[in-house]
Amino acid sequence: MSGTTTAGAPRAPRRGALLDGVRARLRKTPRWAQFLFMTALALLCYLLPLLELPIISTPGTDFGGVLFTVAVYVLVAVGLNIVVGYAGLLDLGYVGFYAIGAYTVGVLTSQHATWPWLLSLPVALGVTMLSGVLLGWPTLRVRGDYLAIVTLGFGEIVRLTLINTEWLGAAPGISSIPAPPSLPLIELPHLDWSTGVPLVDFSDTTTFIQFTVTDPVPFYWLALTLVILVLLADKRIKNSRVGRSWEATREDEDAAELMGVPTFRFKLLAFALGAFVGGIAGSLFATRQTFINPESFTLLISILFLSAVVLGGQGNRWGAVIGAIVVAYLPERFRGFEQWRVLVFGIALMLLAIYRPQGLLPPRRTIRAQQMRETEESLETADPTLVGRVATEDGDVGRDAQEKGEDRG
Repeated sequence: MSGTTTAGAPRAPRRGALLDGVRARLRKTPRWAQFLFMTALALLCYLLPLLELPIISTPGTDFGGVLFTVAVYVLVAVGLNIVVGYAGLLDLGYVGFYAIGAYTVGVLTSQHATWPWLLSLPVALGVTMLSGVLLGWPTLRVRGDYLAIVTLGFGEIVRLTLINTEWLGAAPGISSIPAPPSLPLIELPHLDWSTGVPLVDFSDTTTFIQFTVTDPVPFYWLALTLVILVLLADKRIKNSRVGRSWEATREDEDAAELMGVPTFRFKLLAFALGAFVGGIAGSLFATRQTFINPESFTLLISILFLSAVVLGGQGNRWGAVIGAIVVAYLPERFRGFEQWRVLVFGIALMLLAIYRPQGLLPPRRTIRAQQMRETEESLETADPTLVGRVATEDGDVGRDAQEKGEDRG
């Protein structure tokens, strides 16, 4: 009955039904098959910069550098999805946490100290978590548009503070940020597709693992490893009591409070964990660029982070991953169009918003709610009196059952 209504009228195909159907079939796959699939997918992601497939590679731009940018955007999108997708808090200033993580590493490794990157990383994560708590403690008592305005102001305050503080490098920024410690083991050659046939190119190699300015591939491997760890932790948190509390708060905060959920505490936890992941991404960005300044953390970057979560599907970690790939990869893939590439990217965003407003991979609850609405609309369109008749029949059945019970009594 999926293709027709109760009255026999054909039902129009639902937008995005094919994508949802594929995801439903994947959920029915045995766990061992899912594990093998995810392992093969992770291995392919690690090999992408060496394979340099002509279909997805970026001509005119270093493919390894593009993949690193995509991995950083994925980290940011997963962290922001905790705040926006799980807890339902609109954050327009997430770039502030991204900047705090980057500048903490820059200050400790170059500007005022010479700490190694591995030692500065946990300090940067602690500082970003603390900033999330300090921001959320006084501001999470407001909701909706007011919270969005407050977080927007936070992002701008961070940027202006960086510009006007000499201790933080002011407008020129911080340079000479060191790379993570290297462990050179083996030389891995890339593939050459210039002849149309994949050939091993021993003149173009990547050292496993040696972090240098000229080769971004080891940085991409490091970022991808952190992405996998964050996704595993995100899955555990989402399926825990904390994740259910976030979902209840997102759906109806007042009802959640009446049911005994300490909504303020869980919203504050969402802000802290989101800031933690943003600090990881900012630290990676700083050590890869070796130079940061306030212009790298503008409001536009924050809007791109939010658009990645919205396009992918708020509340779905894989949707956030796909949204980040779309936002970070498409502009680089179409860089050959010069000025037109931004127009193409904007048109793609508009089409997604029109034909897939709930995102590319919305959560299951969103899909079920949409299916229920479409079923009700199709019933009313086929026969507007059908819903009323069904309700009347249900009432008659209830009264008959009550009368029979009274007769037995």
